[in-house]
Amino acid sequence: MKNISNRIYPLFRLSEFNFSAGTYEEWRLDENLFPNSVKGNKLQNWMRERWLDIRQINKLAPAMSARLNLATKKGCDGVELDNVDAYMVNNNRSGFRLSYNDQLKYNIWLAKEAHQRNLSVGLKNDLDQIKDLVEYFDWALNKQCWEYKTCDMLQPFIKANKAIFNFEHRTMNRCPQAIQKKFSSIQSPKSLDGRNMKMCNEQGQLVSF
Repeated sequence: MKNISNRIYPLFRLSEFNFSAGTYEEWRLDENLFPNSVKGNKLQNWMRERWLDIRQINKLAPAMSARLNLATKKGCDGVELDNVDAYMVNNNRSGFRLSYNDQLKYNIWLAKEAHQRNLSVGLKNDLDQIKDLVEYFDWALNKQCWEYKTCDMLQPFIKANKAIFNFEHRTMNRCPQAIQKKFSSIQSPKSLDGRNMKMCNEQGQLVSF
């Protein structure tokens, strides 16, 4: 969990609180709020992190509510929720047989909980559910849609007059297209530490900031 606004969103004038809503991270201070029954398999390449059984919302509610309350206490404008597409993990590697509807129910619950605290809420990736979630989420955060050729899947947010924040890690020459699609696009190292970052300006040019 971290407030990444000062490093990542300086030009968007947002203060967003980021946390993983779909995984258990054993190094977090609130790790004791997660009962063993909700902890699944370890993430590939992230051995200290486990998928959560998002079907057990009642058991996840104490931890997620506490995190949303912390975002409010810190004065954040909103929250960006990570790992909210566990149902797409291949061959149920999460350790749970999660369905499309399981994920939908959980994500909608998270969005409503955020709104009850006057927090905006961003949908990170989870492209296949955008059509069902766009009405509940205020903006979208996407990583590498230009690289993976999936940017068109984000258009429901634009049609709903909602912002799309896009990150690319490889050298990007797509600023004219990003401006045309009304994306706020950034090129950043994978470290996301606020250094060596570039953005697409209104003229469709990739510039440092």
